[in-house]
Amino acid sequence: MLYHKRKPRKTNKMKTSLHRKSSHKNVDLTQETLQLEGMGCAACATTIETTINKVSGVEECSVNFALERGTVTYNTKITDLETIQAAVSKAGYKAYVLEDEKNTQTGDIEQQKRQAKQQDLTQKVIAGAIVSFILMFGSLPMMTGLSIPFIPHWLHNAWLQLILSIPVIFWCGKGFYMGAIKALKRGTSDMNTLVALGTGAAFIYSLFATFFPSFFISQGLNADVYYEAAVVIITLILLGRLLENRARGKTSEAIRNLMGLQAKTARVIRQGETMDIAVEDVIIGDIILVRPGEKIPVDGTITEGTSTLDESMITGESIPVKKQAGDEVIGATINKTGSFKFEAKKVGKETTLSQIIQLVEEAQNSKAPIQKIADQVTAWFVPGVMTIAVITFICWFIFAQNFSLAMVATVSVLIIACPCALGLATPTSIMVGTGKGAENGILIKGADSLELAHKIKAIVLDKTGTLTQGQPTVTDYITVDGIANNNELNILEIAAAIEHNSEHPLAEAIVNYAKSQGVSNNLPKVDNFEAMGGQGVEGKIEGKLIQIGTQKWMKQLGINTDELMQQATEWESQAKTTPWIAINGEIKGLFAIADAVKSSSVEAVKKLKKLGLEVIMLTGDNQQTAQAIADEVGIYHVFAEVRPDEKVNKVKEIQQSQGKIVAMVGDGINDAPALAQADVGMAIGTGTDVAMSASDITLISGDLQGIVTAIELSRATMKNIRQNLFFAFIYNTLGIPIAAGILYPFFGVLLNPMIAGAAMAFSSVSVVSNALRLRNFKP
Repeated sequence: MLYHKRKPRKTNKMKTSLHRKSSHKNVDLTQETLQLEGMGCAACATTIETTINKVSGVEECSVNFALERGTVTYNTKITDLETIQAAVSKAGYKAYVLEDEKNTQTGDIEQQKRQAKQQDLTQKVIAGAIVSFILMFGSLPMMTGLSIPFIPHWLHNAWLQLILSIPVIFWCGKGFYMGAIKALKRGTSDMNTLVALGTGAAFIYSLFATFFPSFFISQGLNADVYYEAAVVIITLILLGRLLENRARGKTSEAIRNLMGLQAKTARVIRQGETMDIAVEDVIIGDIILVRPGEKIPVDGTITEGTSTLDESMITGESIPVKKQAGDEVIGATINKTGSFKFEAKKVGKETTLSQIIQLVEEAQNSKAPIQKIADQVTAWFVPGVMTIAVITFICWFIFAQNFSLAMVATVSVLIIACPCALGLATPTSIMVGTGKGAENGILIKGADSLELAHKIKAIVLDKTGTLTQGQPTVTDYITVDGIANNNELNILEIAAAIEHNSEHPLAEAIVNYAKSQGVSNNLPKVDNFEAMGGQGVEGKIEGKLIQIGTQKWMKQLGINTDELMQQATEWESQAKTTPWIAINGEIKGLFAIADAVKSSSVEAVKKLKKLGLEVIMLTGDNQQTAQAIADEVGIYHVFAEVRPDEKVNKVKEIQQSQGKIVAMVGDGINDAPALAQADVGMAIGTGTDVAMSASDITLISGDLQGIVTAIELSRATMKNIRQNLFFAFIYNTLGIPIAAGILYPFFGVLLNPMIAGAAMAFSSVSVVSNALRLRNFKP
């Protein structure tokens, strides 16, 4: 007796259409992404957001300071982009529409602009550093109170310092002063205001001391100048921006990497001629030739040839996938072996890669609920700091009777306090987190979903297509006596030949199994084929009568099934369907067919439990089959025979009765309502577009390990955000009082404005650098 155990088959096929879930039913509402220029800190982002939200017809606006972008939803019957852009311009900033967010050229343009900004900042930092060194070197005797012989006295000449500082103040620092003036015109304040007030006060004080030194001497004060402080502060803040700009560029690497995956050209066959054209020129219906080692230029369907494809950059699955005529191919995947032709089905913005890029960009542009805390603080932060600075000056001037001391403390307060770190704390982590998700085959549609995922306490799994392969598969096969002699056909070959004539799903499962076991595609001829509704099929091969069907039908035909009855009973107890094979009225073999459990399901369920989650299975299948699958994967809470409309109520019940944050994972149309009802909906990427559009997170590869990775990524991201917010809050909580001179009465410590400038500059860099640690996340 021969016995064969069916190995589970991995499914890597992905639907090549991803659709966004729209929260707006009004057809007059449209959403656009604007690139913003002129923002200096998080307060600027808040100002732009408030300005746009005040425009009549704007439903919602969200500005991402880290990406320097704003997402605007507005009613086209009430307003238009020109009006919104004009409002932004009036507020002192610039806004322009991205030509095509999915076009790789757009990414190049953005990178060029970032590089241009990097070059400009580099030049200013170098110029400022040279002048700072000269002024600092010349001011050492004054700052230390020591006579240093090798430093010429003329280096500390006030007029010389004035001449050297002017280029730094009015060229390097121009952006700060222009930004402060714009803020003043619109009746607001931002980081530019703080820097301009701090360095401006130091410069004007020094200018006055340079022109009228006798006034200070008559007041019993030294006519000290602080040109070096203003210059060094501007240089250090620009250095911080330079490092911040470089680090922020790294947070967008995920998008640029995705854009870089796209093929640049395609080899198209038109009117019998083969030609290489730009991928942007490919049109739907084009026949494209792909050779080994080349990238697939667009999405389509193979028309001729076979090959294996590396789809890891899209699905995260490292094992190459075999493809043949009729199979779908995804643009940007790599052809490994054979050559083939395929028909272009989706091009440009409609390709899977383009839609993935858009989903990631939308997620990075969105705001996590936790960011509201930082936004609320930022809105009041600058006015609050300016108030503290005024109080600091008054207190020191009145109680210490020292104008110079009062000015130094005031400038330090203005300089050290910057809301940039607060503004960058959340979006930088979100950008890196969503990008990391895309790298692992997890599409997160919004920052709110990424944040909420770490709170999940119960996870509801659909059975068919989620825990299982979603299609009938032969799991076991047994024969009575195998092959009698080499001249007779293999029983499996006979079964495949008969079932090849049937369109029934069970027949397809048997044919596929035969192929996987090495049965040739050149099957024997079948005569007198006939399908018996609900019972089985029959036909003749080389004069022999072949019948494949149910046990009940076999008994009706008078065929004895006792020899394999014990095995059939065992398989049926496992909720498997058992087609029997009879040749000339004698049982020769038996199949066991079931919707096989995915190879990743058992391990994924185990890991979900380790994460402290309650795992629940929800299915419309019968109780026996559901329980058999649940036992196999290790799920103890099972709800079976649940209709599609009842799935929503079951999710509600879990949410309300247990008060838990619930995630729902499914792949079919019937899962869409439950996915939308759940706090976090996760769709299997191998499922339907409807399910994916209703979900918050899409697992592209269909591997349930993606659920575990998504939750772990959410937890890592939220931990990173909390660290960033802690750094930002604690920095300002401790820094401002120290700058105001709270330690001076006790320890004689007064913060030098230059040190305050350095601390402010590197606070933002530290937050961005901490966010970049998420790039090391591994599932």
